[in-house]
Amino acid sequence: MTDEPIILFDGVCNLCNNAVKFVIKRDKKSSIKFAPLQSETGQQLLQQYNLPIIEMNSFFFIENNKAYDRSTAALRVCRHLKGLWPLCYGLIIVPKFIRDSIYDWIAKNRYKWFGQKDTCMIPTPELRSRFLT
Repeated sequence: MTDEPIILFDGVCNLCNNAVKFVIKRDKKSSIKFAPLQSETGQQLLQQYNLPIIEMNSFFFIENNKAYDRSTAALRVCRHLKGLWPLCYGLIIVPKFIRDSIYDWIAKNRYKWFGQKDTCMIPTPELRSRFLT
């Protein structure tokens, strides 16, 4: 599909959509691509990387032909952002079970706290090239 990094995200989750907008605004090289988990491309990538096809409680980051999930995915995305965000990658030293416990708690409550949409986000024409369809 692409050699560029890809974020697979829950397209109906308000928190996830806002996170995508956050990354778009701060992506140093505008190199990260995006695909909703619910999209055909998202489902193909999940299958290609042997990721759970029906799991919508996580987002995935594909980089250098390797897929990362949950807190590790979030921290790896930070390395691509401008400003001080790459420093967050230092949190990778926190044991994964601790990081992922916090991630899972937020993921479990994201619809309750932030709401959800009926359909996936539709990118603006300017951003269309960043989204895989």
